[in-house]
Amino acid sequence: MKSKLNLDPKLIDNARSCAARIAESIQKFIGMHTTVSIERTVLRLLGVDGVDDVDIPIPNLIVDAIKEGGGLSRGAAYWIGNAMMQTGLSCQEISEKITTGELDIMKLPMASMEEVRNKILPISLEALERIKNQKIKRKQYLKTIGEGRQPYLYVIVATGNIYEDVIQAQAAVRQGADIIAVIRSTAQSLLDYVPYGPTTEGFGGTYATQENFKIMRKALDEVGEEVGRYIRLCNYSSGLCMPEIAAIGALERLDILLNDALYGILFRDINMKRTLVDQYFSRLIIGYSGIIFNSGEDNYLTTADAYEEAHTVLASQFINEQFAVLANIKEEQMGLGHAFEMDPDIENGFLYELAQAIMTREIFPKAPLKYMPPTKFMTGNIFKGYIQNALFNLVSVWSGQSIQLLGMPTEAIHTPHLQDRMLSIQNAKYIFNNARAIGEEIEYRNDGIIQKRAQHVLKEANNLLQDIEREGLFSTIEKGKFGGVKRMRDEGKGLDGVSIKSEDYYNPFIELIQGGEK
Repeated sequence: MKSKLNLDPKLIDNARSCAARIAESIQKFIGMHTTVSIERTVLRLLGVDGVDDVDIPIPNLIVDAIKEGGGLSRGAAYWIGNAMMQTGLSCQEISEKITTGELDIMKLPMASMEEVRNKILPISLEALERIKNQKIKRKQYLKTIGEGRQPYLYVIVATGNIYEDVIQAQAAVRQGADIIAVIRSTAQSLLDYVPYGPTTEGFGGTYATQENFKIMRKALDEVGEEVGRYIRLCNYSSGLCMPEIAAIGALERLDILLNDALYGILFRDINMKRTLVDQYFSRLIIGYSGIIFNSGEDNYLTTADAYEEAHTVLASQFINEQFAVLANIKEEQMGLGHAFEMDPDIENGFLYELAQAIMTREIFPKAPLKYMPPTKFMTGNIFKGYIQNALFNLVSVWSGQSIQLLGMPTEAIHTPHLQDRMLSIQNAKYIFNNARAIGEEIEYRNDGIIQKRAQHVLKEANNLLQDIEREGLFSTIEKGKFGGVKRMRDEGKGLDGVSIKSEDYYNPFIELIQGGEK
């Protein structure tokens, strides 16, 4: 399709090629390392579950024991498989004996890698089969009851109590929501463990746990059958437990996971080495499970100026896309993020926002783009905020966005009430219905404001990607070129959880998914 913005296809190809080389250079580093969170994820997929008598997750206890014994570089799968061979016990039975001190798996006789692989392979295939069955169930729902039209109406629940979240989520669906995002409790991304069981307390959101995922999935399936459309469930696969959340999300049929290659580094001060290694394994799981990932480029615009730094958003989208390609994720699962965040006092700001949104859609034509609402310049004036959200909704339907996180008129005042959410849904439905085909009807003046703005942003993004390729991604982050936030490669949270792989490292799920197991 010809670009309405007269974007230079050679410039797009060049930017994409630069991003691919940037991602490939980091992939060499990723391939040499593992992390405690990756190894805990392997254990969870192999069936290890539960907590000890003081609520420490068993996967944490086992990986800590392996790390203290100097064996993390070989991979948790080897040690748990070896213990199964030496004891005749299951993964879970071994895990429970480790927590009570009855068994030290690091002191058992060591079987050959081939013997361990043969022991672990059937269990690994069973785990992937469980994920595959969830993919099939999603497809069956979409085939039988269908879904809402794009842009999908995406709303949040954030009470802290999963059972209250269910009530609010089902109410939102009945009002028209297509996606429910359960906002994660404040700072959970900095916990180096996944809480266990259903939770009823949380600040600013609800803890992401496997049981909470299960409870909300069941509730959304029930209300989806009631209203006659499949409802997607979203949560966060980010932070220090990025791959673990991806795994439990895949097992419980989440549909969308917030998952960004750079977000945790920039906005949570998680070590860049840890984040980039973790994101690869999390994305392998996301790709295999059919989940859409959402990247977090919108966050750059909360710390940097949305007009001046728009090109950094596009550059990051190119990089996120290429990291996803390396993890076998289809373009149809790449929910690249951006946002309507320019200062509303900028003259012709609406035109600049429209140019950015159309440009993003043209460059990533198959991606289920996630568009974020105005937040940075929202005030206590709910009437002005409602107008800002209306313009945001108009840009979205005009430019063909896929996932629309609805802005709330009370965004800057408090956690939205049910009636706030209803007003936001009504706003979006009204505009989407009345302007459904506006993007197909309108052309843009050659060398006009919209075309020139999009072409400028693309050119600047290409220049930035060339700079990143020369300097390296680590150095670029250290210089603060994304979101105006500087992070050092050997600082930040979680660095001590990164280990160099040995030559006989074993992770059955990387091998199976990379090898094309479907």
